[in-house]
Order: sequence, then structure tokens, then C-alpha cells
Amino acid sequence: MGSFSIWHWLIVLLIVVMVFGTKKLKNMGSDLGGAVKGFKDGMKDGSAAADDKPAAPQQVANAAAEKTTIDVEAKQKS
Repeated sequence: MGSFSIWHWLIVLLIVVMVFGTKKLKNMGSDLGGAVKGFKDGMKDGSAAADDKPAAPQQVANAAAEKTTIDVEAKQKS
């Protein structure tokens, strides 16, 4: 009773195809594949950046001193 037979899965697949249609399912599959590929590329880029040696403390201090902060004030429209 706990496991489904192949016939149960085929009926579920048939209902899903009837509800969504094959074109929409194809688009969802390609979107999912693109998302997985992008995630894998991001993981590779992240591990490559983590493997780089950190900058020397003096270089970090100089880089922080060169950056500027711009303060802005939001005003409401009347």
C-alpha cells in the first residue's frame, strides 16, 4: 500500500500532461535546466574566488580609504 506501481505514475503523468500541455512542460524543463546550469557556474566561480589569496592588510586599508560614501535624503512628494 505504501508504494505506487508503474500504472499509478503513468496516470499521474498523463494528468499532468493534460493539465499543462507538452509545450509548457518543455518550457519549464528548459528553464529548470538553465537555472541548474547557472547555479553550477556560480558555484564554480565562488570556489575559484575563495581559493584566491586574500589581499595584504595594507592593501585592504588603502582600498577602504579610497572608497567614498554618498549620503542621500529621501523627500516625499507633496
